[in-house]
Amino acid sequence: MKKVRKTIALVLAGSAVLMLFAACAELDVVGKQSINSFSAVLNASGDKVKADELNVGWALTAPDDSARFIWSEDYSIAPLHDVMLEFDAQPFLNAGLDTSKLPDNYAFYEGETMGEMGSKMLMVGKKLGKDKLKYNGDPTPLAAYEQIVNKYRDSINYHTSLDHYGVKLGDGNMFEWAKDMKTNIYDNSVQDKDIVFVLNPEPLIAAGVEPEKVEGWVYAQVPIEENGKTTQVWKLLKPFDLT
Repeated sequence: MKKVRKTIALVLAGSAVLMLFAACAELDVVGKQSINSFSAVLNASGDKVKADELNVGWALTAPDDSARFIWSEDYSIAPLHDVMLEFDAQPFLNAGLDTSKLPDNYAFYEGETMGEMGSKMLMVGKKLGKDKLKYNGDPTPLAAYEQIVNKYRDSINYHTSLDHYGVKLGDGNMFEWAKDMKTNIYDNSVQDKDIVFVLNPEPLIAAGVEPEKVEGWVYAQVPIEENGKTTQVWKLLKPFDLT
């Protein structure tokens, strides 16, 4: 009888392990689908996707050159962040920004003009790790994104109510893109946007910014899923069509 009970216990334990693996595989569907979706965004962006030597990775530039999403291809030597947004600081300065009051995850600097972006820029992002990433062949923009999915899966978000994937940049900042650019809708005020630069306005407000006055950005509430419930939170959005 003891042998039978032991056998049953082992079978149940094995089943639990299989169920756990199945659940993990199911969760990973989001990560895998986000790769295909991000590939479509890269293709639609054309020459707006370029190598970024300074940040040791790749940059996807907005159609109007006012902002960039940057992701590293080697976390062991990336100088500041591994995933980040860089954007024109002037609209925020005009709206009252005191750069001395920005939190540590922000950087303000003056550099060479990038397209229509002014020489004063803001960057916000986060460090993922210190990994020296390995690739089959030369790194590519998509392969570098796949590293995020494979190694830092928690940084990939699926925004159910908006049908958007995104990379979490820490503190409520994100870069989002439509799961399907043919059918997407962002919200009632910002519709049919293929990519969206998303900022948490709270640190900027604390640094003197009047969010409604930031030219080129939309200050709006968006639905966020938390603990099975949907709540509305304020964000600063810079959305673009690619198709």
